[in-house]
Amino acid sequence: MGQIKKGILGGFSGTVGTVVGANWRGMDIIRSRPRASGSNPTPAQLMQREKFALAIRFQNALRSMQSRLYGESAGVKSRVNLAASYLLKEVVAEQNGKAVLQMEKVIVTKGTVTGFQNLSVAPAANQTLDFTWADNSNQMLAKATDIFCTAIFEEESGEFAIHEGPEQRDGLTASVVLPAVWAGKTVHVYAFFQTADQNEACNSVYLGAVNLL
Repeated sequence: MGQIKKGILGGFSGTVGTVVGANWRGMDIIRSRPRASGSNPTPAQLMQREKFALAIRFQNALRSMQSRLYGESAGVKSRVNLAASYLLKEVVAEQNGKAVLQMEKVIVTKGTVTGFQNLSVAPAANQTLDFTWADNSNQMLAKATDIFCTAIFEEESGEFAIHEGPEQRDGLTASVVLPAVWAGKTVHVYAFFQTADQNEACNSVYLGAVNLL
């Protein structure tokens, strides 16, 4: 049953006959009710569903961060929508009949802040990753107070470990301790700087797959 919220001339939500009403981004919209399909999905349709489900699972842990730090909203597309669109088009692929992630193509954050100079990572004891970089805070769109951040993905569990500071660009080093259950696992490492007000970032850098000690 549909519900009219603002009188007979207002928008409505719900289903009336073959019409569905909803409010999307502050706009009242109506669309036709989708027809139920009696046919079985094709292999291509099943693969597309698998790709979509994989992309959503992967992005879930990044949504809050990407809502602040992934480019700029474009029209009705939010930053999270833009990130999801890129993920589906460029990162998720089909391999041997399965949906897979091309980890080297992942972009965790996107922005105009100056990125790293001479960034490196090395595993240390107790599932720790040690990072070093050069201080390039004298470059345009870089500040000494920019916050060092990482997003580290463990593929077997499908989980991210997010680290946001307190290390700064002029600190030159950082150590990130990962969950104990990840000991001996291989993780995919992404790093980025965000501004002190946490509203802008550089393009994230992929540092490859690292075996934890």
